[in-house]
Amino acid sequence: MYRLLLIFSLFLPFTSFADRPFNVTYEYESELHVVTGKAYKNGILFNNDRENVVRLVTLNWPPYIDDSLCNKGWVYQLTVALFHQAGYGVYIEFLPWARAVREAELGKADVLFPEYFIEANAPSDVVTGMHRTDLLRLSAPIPGGEINFLKLKDTELEFNGNLLSIINKMIGVVRGYQNTPEFDALMDAGKLSIVEAVDDLQLSRLLMNKRVEIIIGDPQVIQSSILMSEETSTQKRQWLSELDIVEPSLAYNPLYFAISKRVKNSYTILENINDAINRFKQTGTLNRIIETAKSQCHQY
Repeated sequence: MYRLLLIFSLFLPFTSFADRPFNVTYEYESELHVVTGKAYKNGILFNNDRENVVRLVTLNWPPYIDDSLCNKGWVYQLTVALFHQAGYGVYIEFLPWARAVREAELGKADVLFPEYFIEANAPSDVVTGMHRTDLLRLSAPIPGGEINFLKLKDTELEFNGNLLSIINKMIGVVRGYQNTPEFDALMDAGKLSIVEAVDDLQLSRLLMNKRVEIIIGDPQVIQSSILMSEETSTQKRQWLSELDIVEPSLAYNPLYFAISKRVKNSYTILENINDAINRFKQTGTLNRIIETAKSQCHQY
């Protein structure tokens, strides 16, 4: 059984940040907070007057977060609010994912986000002979999305949830992404035929050009990346119409903040952000921020 998620409108016309301040507004315990950011280097700096300013690195990953989305997406909005509530100033920079991972694992950035759960035996692609959990600490989870295989509608595929059924398929993945523990274990063991992409749009192109038989990812991200690409409207409609989401889903993946173990006070950052996440969950603030950000950008 296959399904196709239709995303009708992802973003409003975006005015360059250089033309205006970028505000993140949220309500917590009946108090309205407005966090103002300003252009700084290659990103945006919020609350630089605070004693503790942390550097966060992220990626363009619509509809969750993207530099061109209205308000940059709900993950961005929630992140600024959480770190503001935790007492930090933040500098957020968008990078290609593999580079963002490298910056955090080497301690050049304090926090990498959004990250999937990292298995204890997942090897680092950055530091030879080390595991990713040797280099990063994961926060408490925030909401995430489904992970599926995706294929073209004219491609025959028998999949009942057993990964052994796709072991002979050519599979597209994004370099540096965690997927599911079972899939990643097979991939790390060299038991799958893999073609790597630098991002989800390139992953989609691998599939559309039939360089791979299936790809793995969050269907919302794949579809959003196509819609936000520079392809023509006709091409976008054609790609979306050809895309099939394979059932059953492989997993539901929550999202996390990954704090570099190589930066000063990494455990304190972890404790403070976990406290903010838990308080936002208990008060309903987390869901309000997500729903507000989605409605502002007309995301469905």
